[in-house]
Amino acid sequence: MTAPPVFISTATLHTLFSHKSLVDHLQSSLPAFTSIIESPLRHAHQTSPSTSLLLMPSWSRSPSLPYTGVKLVTYHPNNSTQNLPGVHASYVLFNSITGQTLATMDATELTVYRTACTSALASKFLSRQDSETLLMIGAGTLAPHLIRAHLTVRPNLKKVIVWNRTSDKAKRVIENLQNEGGFEGVSFESNGSLEEVVGLGDIVSCATNSETPLVKGKKLKEGAHLDLVGSFKHSMRECDDEALKRGKVFVDNEAALVEAGELVGAFERGVITMDEIAGNLLELIKGEKNGRRTAEEITVFKSVGSAVVDLLTAQLAYETYMKSC
Repeated sequence: MTAPPVFISTATLHTLFSHKSLVDHLQSSLPAFTSIIESPLRHAHQTSPSTSLLLMPSWSRSPSLPYTGVKLVTYHPNNSTQNLPGVHASYVLFNSITGQTLATMDATELTVYRTACTSALASKFLSRQDSETLLMIGAGTLAPHLIRAHLTVRPNLKKVIVWNRTSDKAKRVIENLQNEGGFEGVSFESNGSLEEVVGLGDIVSCATNSETPLVKGKKLKEGAHLDLVGSFKHSMRECDDEALKRGKVFVDNEAALVEAGELVGAFERGVITMDEIAGNLLELIKGEKNGRRTAEEITVFKSVGSAVVDLLTAQLAYETYMKSC
């Protein structure tokens, strides 16, 4: 008899891994498994004039990683009128050898964990080890995850500033984090003038849907690391061209070069060329590309996500769950 598929809820996911364990897992598994994972372009289908269905499949070609996975995402932007999230997602994991369904899990939570931990993993190679101030721009679902993930890899951080267009949302993120605890020796502040606080960040992390640049490159301090998470289409930009000109730019994967508004626009305007992109996350992990070389240089990391990281995150969640049964 085969075991029935398991359902891994949001609450259960929180017990299966921490930001640290996922960062460590991605650092070891990306070099080991990326070459054997196939991940075609995502499928996007318009299900009505205003709604979409996205399918993001990936599968392993080797029994050493016996998984196939699909992330299914629905996008219903008008849900806000019903006080519902605009995005819902599930992840289905299969055995790639037998085809059996192994698990279904909440992909919304899975995605925020993997997104934050991808940024933190890049920060291990790109931010200064003595970074003391983290500026979080944006106060959505990703913000608390990014804060916790960055603190995991840079424990010397002493101050976190949260900025959001709506200051009450920034304050709410801070209150929720402080209520959860685990921030001994870290002080929190919210808002102020964005142009002023950008210059304070040793690490500046952005997770917004902005279509106008929020981070002005001339305001970044010497030695800063800029982490860009929010944009995933050409109309979206979280930083201006000057930030890219001043920075040494890395991406999570090649899709960022054709999807991220900051980069696509900069290429079109002749601000930088594709050849000037310094490398990707896998090359950093494997030591094929050098990350930060001096304390003074500015580094930039742009991520758009990948089905490969989704599969490896689902792998960790499923295997940890099965060990705990």
